[in-house]
Amino acid sequence: MLQSKEIQEIIPHRYPFLMVDRIIELEEGKRAVGIKNVSSNEPYFQGHFPGHPIMPGVLIMEALAQVGAVVILKMPEFADHLALFAGLDEVKFKRQVIPGDQLRLEIELIKFRKSFGVAQGKAYVGETLVAEGILKFFLERKNPAPVSD
Repeated sequence: MLQSKEIQEIIPHRYPFLMVDRIIELEEGKRAVGIKNVSSNEPYFQGHFPGHPIMPGVLIMEALAQVGAVVILKMPEFADHLALFAGLDEVKFKRQVIPGDQLRLEIELIKFRKSFGVAQGKAYVGETLVAEGILKFFLERKNPAPVSD
C-alpha cells in the first residue's frame, strides 16, 4: 500500500491536482487500485455546480491516469520520466460522483512499448461502476539530455 507521501515521490502532482489519496494494490508494470476520497472542500465544487456539486468527469479520468502513472513510474527504469496523456477512447460516465463518495480507481495496462502505452481504467463508488475508458499515454524524461551541436 502506498500513502499520499509515497505517491508524491513517484508522480509530480500536488494539491489541488493530486487526485489519488492512496494505492491499495500495485503490480508494477501491470495494474493498480487507488482510492480518491471526494471531499466537499475540493476547489472545483465551487463552480461545478453551486448547490449541486458534481465531480467533473475529466477529473475522474485524471484520477485514473494518476493511478496508471504510478503503475509505470514505480518501475526503476522509468523513475526519471513523466507519464503524459496521449488520448482517451471509449469513455463512459455511468453515475455522478458527489462529495462524500469514495472512488476506487482500477487501472490495468493493456499494451506498452518503448514509451507509449494503453490502459483500461474503471472507477467505482462502492460496487457501482461510475466511469470507464481507455487511457493512452506516453513517457517523457523529466530532464532530457541537452542537445549538442
